[in-house]
Amino acid sequence: MTDGWNWRRPPVSPAQGDPQQQPPHWWTGGESDPWRDPYAPSSVLLPPPSPPTGGAPLEMPPNPDEPRRGFGMIMAICLITALLAGGVGGTLGFVFAVRGGYVDASRTQLGASGQQVPESTQRDPESLAGVAERVMPSVVTVRVAGAIGSGFVVSADGYVITNDHVVEGADETLTVSFHDGSTATAKLVGRDPESDLAVIKVAKSGLTPVALGNSDEIAVGDPVLAFGSPLALVNTVTQGIVSALDRTIQAGEQGGTTRYYAAIQTDAAVNQGNSGGPLVNGAGQVVGVNSVIRSVGGSDTEAGNIGLAFAIPINQAKRVAQDIIDTGKARRTVIGAEVRTGETAGGARLRSVQPGGPAAAAGLRAGDVIIKLGGHPLEEGTDLIALVRKYAPGAVVAVEYKRGTATASVSVTLAADVK
Repeated sequence: MTDGWNWRRPPVSPAQGDPQQQPPHWWTGGESDPWRDPYAPSSVLLPPPSPPTGGAPLEMPPNPDEPRRGFGMIMAICLITALLAGGVGGTLGFVFAVRGGYVDASRTQLGASGQQVPESTQRDPESLAGVAERVMPSVVTVRVAGAIGSGFVVSADGYVITNDHVVEGADETLTVSFHDGSTATAKLVGRDPESDLAVIKVAKSGLTPVALGNSDEIAVGDPVLAFGSPLALVNTVTQGIVSALDRTIQAGEQGGTTRYYAAIQTDAAVNQGNSGGPLVNGAGQVVGVNSVIRSVGGSDTEAGNIGLAFAIPINQAKRVAQDIIDTGKARRTVIGAEVRTGETAGGARLRSVQPGGPAAAAGLRAGDVIIKLGGHPLEEGTDLIALVRKYAPGAVVAVEYKRGTATASVSVTLAADVK
């Protein structure tokens, strides 16, 4: 078959020699002939390499057409190798530990393995644990003739506030212990039985005083912590909330001093031995002095926590303690009138009014019924006594009263008792 072009190759004549020794193109200049046979295999003619003249042999370049290993394959091989090495090492280590008697292979291992240990066990200073850690070094356990109570350091030179009934019956020297187990002697500075507060001074240097808050700024529902040594369990902290404010308290042993104060009520667990310890707010500031509890027990030995505990407001305690430190005794705030107690009159009925006293100066008279003091409703005479002692001498308070069927309001400037 012909199409004008004859693509058949002529036979090789014997004169041409062996076909294997011939160039791939049978005509001269075939390498560059554009009309060469398109079906013939192409090739590139290279001159034969020169014989080596010495030195290192030439490195052969890589073949670009040869398949390559991908990066993922390389990483997989490395990872598998590392896992195999770790597994073998762990196995050998376990075998050696078992044979050496360090591990009992037959024992059940408890707990999850591989758990990370926290970098630090330090608590947030604003957390309850942080507050407890900060306050605890300032809390002391007070020991008096076998009895036990609590207190807290209020100055760097060793003054400590506690309850009067904690140090009642003590001689001039006392013993206190701290959260770290150290002990020190203390001396009674002064007492105020009617407010149930006392101050002692510890013979120890390097003390850390507590931070004092403002008991007038707390609110029902605020979180609080109670510190102390309930039932001789030293370094105890319990948590609760402020359950009520200005809860009037009349307490005291029969035949002894009657104590009156407007207390902070809390549901924090408080028991015997907590007396004199601090009640602390969420910021780590002392807002009260734990003093009494309400219990269903018939005696002190049967009394226990039922979620009703009462603390003296720190504003009152601070004022009384400062008086004791400065003068050895505390001033008592009075309104200049006597009231009837145990009488339900819808308020505090005045039995008598002291001439020239604060009540008389404000125009109050015997027989008047005070129904509010400082905006706080009164139910009977005890409420008036307790609430008046909450204020400092010189404070001006609003008084709402009834005289017959008429209701009126006056301002009364409270005074310090002349005793």
